[in-house]
Amino acid sequence: MRTIFHQHNYWHVIWFFIRLFVSSQRQVISGLLKGNMAQKEMQEERGYAVGVQLFDRIRESGAVYVDKTALVYKMVTTKAVNFFLSRPRRFGKSLLVDTLRCYFEGRKELFEGLAIYDLEKEWRKYPVIRLDLSNGKYYEKERVHGTLNTILKQQERVWGLGESEDPMNYDARLTRLIEAAHGQTGENVVVLVDEYDAPMLDSMNDPELQEYIRNRVRSLFSPLKAQSQYLRFVFLTGISKFSQLSVFSELNNLQQLTFNPDYEGICGITEEELLTQLKPDIEILAEKMDRRARRWGGSYDYASTVAALKHWYDGYHFSEEMTDVYCPWSLVNAFAFGGIQNFWFSTGTPTSLINILRT
Repeated sequence: MRTIFHQHNYWHVIWFFIRLFVSSQRQVISGLLKGNMAQKEMQEERGYAVGVQLFDRIRESGAVYVDKTALVYKMVTTKAVNFFLSRPRRFGKSLLVDTLRCYFEGRKELFEGLAIYDLEKEWRKYPVIRLDLSNGKYYEKERVHGTLNTILKQQERVWGLGESEDPMNYDARLTRLIEAAHGQTGENVVVLVDEYDAPMLDSMNDPELQEYIRNRVRSLFSPLKAQSQYLRFVFLTGISKFSQLSVFSELNNLQQLTFNPDYEGICGITEEELLTQLKPDIEILAEKMDRRARRWGGSYDYASTVAALKHWYDGYHFSEEMTDVYCPWSLVNAFAFGGIQNFWFSTGTPTSLINILRT
């Protein structure tokens, strides 16, 4: 028996298949959109605070932060009081200083989810004096006092101190600051000095100016030894030790962390941290680089992206342990940019290094 299809039955069959096709395409498109949205949300969650050196701003914004607080806790709970750390520029020194500031200010909420949150039991608040010597230029003798005066006046305003009777007497001004902070709080004082050697770096080509600056800076630091009974913690950072300039002759009790194997990873990003805490970032970067590479017949996966990061940015060792340490500025920029470039050098010519090579 032959089945007879009327014309309108054909349209029903065609309409059925059209609806089936459209439905399947909708599912495919929906899946792609969900995947893209999930990837976008992941990338948004992995925000990068490029150039931000304030610990509280990074934590409050939810930006990526590599946890260094176990080492911070180890340092602040030792018996020593005075510490010095040298690292290259763009290596996270200022962020470490600001992490210490937030810790000593007792801002426990900022450290939730980090190692120190459970390690610290008291979260005691201390008065903090922070001096950033990179906030200014020292190319001329006339500008040295103006810069140092501005830095000290900022802290004097914090502690409600009026104008100094002798503005160029830096040791007396820092002594007054320490005594005021101690007297107003009843607690010993934390002094954080970031980029202590910035004045000397600016004057390397002028021996007379450098001698003048050396004496000024040495005078500034002298209370850190004389006022030790009022000090809870002292931390200085810089690019170099400058021992040949006798800057530390007034402060000869610093514990050197620069090549201490216990603290080799306190700045920068170790390879272990890269492969664990930053694994999601490597995966996102690998996908972006692979998408670009395919345009010219290349490809990237997770392993090749790790190899590329190692080739470009793993150039540092700070102790005999030879732990691989990556430049954090370069890594963060690579993740934020979605590709690999010479980010460190592009931030500015290392003039001081070039001048040393020329002499």
